[in-house]
Amino acid sequence: MRRHDFERIILRALEQLPAQFRDAIDNLDIEVRWRPTVAELRRARVRHGSTLFGVYLGVPLPKRTHDYTMTLPDKIIIYQEPHERFCATEEQMIEQARKTLLHEIGHYLGIEERRLRELGLG
Repeated sequence: MRRHDFERIILRALEQLPAQFRDAIDNLDIEVRWRPTVAELRRARVRHGSTLFGVYLGVPLPKRTHDYTMTLPDKIIIYQEPHERFCATEEQMIEQARKTLLHEIGHYLGIEERRLRELGLG
């Protein structure tokens, strides 16, 4: 799949997010990359044989203090290759991209990994 087509899928998934999630996004950049680097897999503590669909890089909203100003946007990186490998159809890819976005936006909002798993976004 071409990068442009996958980016279109990410935009469709973003449009399908519940309004409360879309409305909470401020100063957040969403980037598409082919696949995570070894360093990114280590930082995310991904076990051998597991996959990483996306990652949030930044300071979660609840951990920001009054002097958190004039900063570059936080970033969500969505990895294309794991989505392609995991999903057989475009609809499955949109659903997985939506789930990945919700998971990473959850981290942006300060939701811990365990709670995201409880919500079905693990």
